[in-house]
Amino acid sequence: MKQLIIDIGNTRIKTALFEVENIISEKAFIHLEEMIVYVKCLDFDYCLISSVKYTEEELAAALDFKFVFLTVHTAVPISNKYGSPDTLGVDRKAAVIGARALFSSGTLLSIDLGSCITYDFLTSNDEYLGGSISPGMNMRFKAMHQQTARLPLAAIEENEKINLIGDNTISGLQSGVYHGIRLEIEGFITAYQQQHQDLKVIICGGDSKFFETLTKDHIFVIPNLVLYGLNRILTYNVNKK
Repeated sequence: MKQLIIDIGNTRIKTALFEVENIISEKAFIHLEEMIVYVKCLDFDYCLISSVKYTEEELAAALDFKFVFLTVHTAVPISNKYGSPDTLGVDRKAAVIGARALFSSGTLLSIDLGSCITYDFLTSNDEYLGGSISPGMNMRFKAMHQQTARLPLAAIEENEKINLIGDNTISGLQSGVYHGIRLEIEGFITAYQQQHQDLKVIICGGDSKFFETLTKDHIFVIPNLVLYGLNRILTYNVNKK
C-alpha cells in the first residue's frame, strides 16, 4: 500500500510517498501548481494533506483525488492530555507520532526547530503531555535587529562554524543565537533525562541541520520526522474505516 503525504506550509510544500512506513520518494515545491503536476504522475492508494495555507475546500477544487484533510479533530494514535487540546498544533502532534513510528517503546521528546522551537513529550503509554515553545533561530535574529537601534540582521549559513567567542558584532550575534539554542536544547534534554532514564530524543525541522553535532546514542536528528508522523496518522485513519 502506497500513501502520499502533502505538508503545505507558509513558504514550502513538502511531499513524501510512503510504502507502508518507508519513504520511497520525497520532493518539495514552492507553488501549488508545480506540486499538482508532480502528483499526477504518482501512483498511490491514500493521501493526507496538512495545510496552513489552503482550506480543505480550496484543495478539493484544485485536486482530482480524494484525501484526508488534517485538522485538530482528526483521529490520532495517541492520547492527548494537553490542557487545551483544541489549540495544540497538528505539527506538534505529528512530530511525536512520527517519533513513535520510529521508536516503538519508551518515552520520547521531539524537538522541532522551525519558526519556533517546540519541545513535545510522549509517555511510554502514548500519552501526549505537552512541552515548551521558544523562539526559533530566525526569530531571534530578527528580534535583535528590529528591537534595537543599531544591531544588524545576522544569519547563519549551513556548515558555517560558529565560534563561542564572537570577535565582532555579527559573530557575536551568531554566537548568542547558535550557542544559546544549543545550550537550551542540551539543558532541556538533561532535565527530561533526570526524570525519564529511557528517554529518546528526536530533533527535526528546517534548522535541525545546524545541530547534527548533538547526535548521540539517545539523540537522533531526523529532519522529516513530521512526515513520518503524518503518514502514521493517515494509516491510523485508513485502518479505522
